[in-house]
Amino acid sequence: MGTYGLLRFSYPMFPDGAKYFMYPLAVLAAINIIYGALCAMAQKDFKKLIAYSSISHMGYVLLGIASGTAIGITGAIFQMFNHGTITAVLFLSVGVIYDRAHTRGLNDFGGLANKMPKYFAVLMVAMFASIGLPGLSAFISEAFVFLGGFQNDTIRIITIISMLGIVLNAAYILWTVQRIFFGTLPDKWSGLTDISVRELISTVPLLIIIIFLGIFPSYVLNLMTTSVNHLVKFLWGIN
Repeated sequence: MGTYGLLRFSYPMFPDGAKYFMYPLAVLAAINIIYGALCAMAQKDFKKLIAYSSISHMGYVLLGIASGTAIGITGAIFQMFNHGTITAVLFLSVGVIYDRAHTRGLNDFGGLANKMPKYFAVLMVAMFASIGLPGLSAFISEAFVFLGGFQNDTIRIITIISMLGIVLNAAYILWTVQRIFFGTLPDKWSGLTDISVRELISTVPLLIIIIFLGIFPSYVLNLMTTSVNHLVKFLWGIN
């Protein structure tokens, strides 16, 4: 809602202020991306890791907005939507394992890939989408954000620094997968059951959206092109 407010109200009402504060906004975005990713990497609680990951990914939205370019703002809006679908699956997945094990400790698990293969498949799609894997929705939006940042000379260096978040994001996501799904399954989890039909009904539609928009992003991008172009022209005083 905050980033929506920036685009819907702040930029149209205060275009000169938006241009003046582009660099500070980009700096805040870089801090969001990198510091949020480092905080996520330090977590031992699965839910807290996803929460800090969410902070990091919203930094991409802020960076796209700060670029003031059509492609950057388009990427930011698309990232808002993608973040909502991907993070929803991740939080639902945390609820699935907590409902069975009554713990969210990442170091409490191991070897769940064989024990809960359907759950493993659901979570892997969401986590690879969170990384920004090509073919999944977040890849398009993050690529647009960085392309927009590179187009703006004022924040180009900040954009390059922000790209460190891609590496950190992949690091903590893959480390999380390794701790939860691989290794030796503790004996106390031998009775765990796989994800249920009800839980699949909650997550699979979101996964379909994530995959579909990774392959056909134009279905969403075309909806925002006209309004974004109008906003950018107004921002830079182009008739």
